[in-house]
This record gives sequence, structure tokens and C-alpha cells, in this order.
Amino acid sequence: MKAAAMISIAISILLSSCGDLGSSVFDRSGIHDGRSKIVFSGKLTRWFSVPRGKSPNGFHPAPVSSSTRDKAARLPKDKHGMATYKSSQRQRLVRTTSYSHEEMEVGAPWRKNALGTYLKYGQVRSAAADWSRYPVGTKFKIKGLPYTYVVDDYGSSLVGTNTVDIYHPNLTTMRRWGTRLAEITVIQWGSYERTVNILKGRRGYDHTRKMYYAAKAKLDSGSVASN
Repeated sequence: MKAAAMISIAISILLSSCGDLGSSVFDRSGIHDGRSKIVFSGKLTRWFSVPRGKSPNGFHPAPVSSSTRDKAARLPKDKHGMATYKSSQRQRLVRTTSYSHEEMEVGAPWRKNALGTYLKYGQVRSAAADWSRYPVGTKFKIKGLPYTYVVDDYGSSLVGTNTVDIYHPNLTTMRRWGTRLAEITVIQWGSYERTVNILKGRRGYDHTRKMYYAAKAKLDSGSVASN
């Protein structure tokens, strides 16, 4: 009985130090439902820290910290001068742009993404990127905002860059976001296998062909991001 009591106390201490896992609520993406900066990746042994920050107006990202800028300054750059990170580096300084289905771009299906499903703008929101850098299904958080963003779209201007394009449901909010720097934390990497399988049949276009071969090279070399 004495041993059982000691074990019970030890478990209680462990839970109190990590948060009350029994009463915590996680959504399907594994993100803590409270205001904690802790993100659960699907295994008890993998936790990530999402930097805290306050949006200046509830719409735009929180200001980028000087430490994040300093780290990014030491890394290789894309054509926009933005850092190229290793897959192990989940906290990033990125250039974000914005787009909307209301732009009526040629070849872009009405309010649908590159997967053929509807673009999201709720608690989970759609984003576009170069799929060879952010494979389809990649999920991330933006510092200062409560939403989860999922990469389910791409665009020809994004290929070869580290830019993340944030979806907006209308031109007003799209223009309000504009182009701005943001700190993001990748909370779940998407699938390179799925990315390659989707792009394989789309090699007739220059931008999708480039993404296909870049993603396939990473997959074949085994240098892909892991969760």
C-alpha cells in the first residue's frame, strides 16, 4: 500500500509539471485547445514550443523577435532574401503573401485548392507553398494568431521560394494582409510520398514539373522531413 501511494504521488507530480493531460482537449491535428504554447505532435515523446506573441490587431501576425531574425540572417537565402531552413528547424521566419479565389486567376478553380477540395478559412486555414519545401498536408502556426494553417495549395510564383501564401476568402482581407514577415512553427510535416504521387501526373506544366522533381529528389535521397 505504501509503495502504491508513492507511485500515485509521483504520477501526480509528473502530470502537474506537464499540464493536466487527462482534462486537456486536443483537436484532430493534435493541437492543444487551450492557450498553452505547447503543441502535441501525436506522441507523448514529441512536444514543440510555439513562441508566444500578441497580434497588433487580432488579424496580423505578432512582431518578429530579434533572435529569430538573427538566426535567419545566418542561413542560405532564396531569391527574396528569405532563409532556407533544414527540415529539423521548425520555427522559422518566412515571407508571407496573400491570395483569394476572388482574384479569378486563370486555371484556378473557383474556391478550390490544388487537391480539388474547398479552400479553408475557419479555425483551420488553407495556405499555398512550394510543395517540395512544404509537402502537401504540412501544418503550421503563425505567431500571435490562434489558427492552424495547412498547405493544400500551390502557385507558380511560389516555386523555388520559401514564401507561404495565406488564403483569404475575399479581396478586402487579402489586401489587408498583403505581404509581410511572420514567425511560423511547423507542427506537422506533410507527406512527400503523397506530394510526388499527385505531382507525377501534372508534369506538363513547368512549375509543377519543377516541384515534382525537387520533391522526388528529396524522397529518393531520404532527406525528407519527419514528424
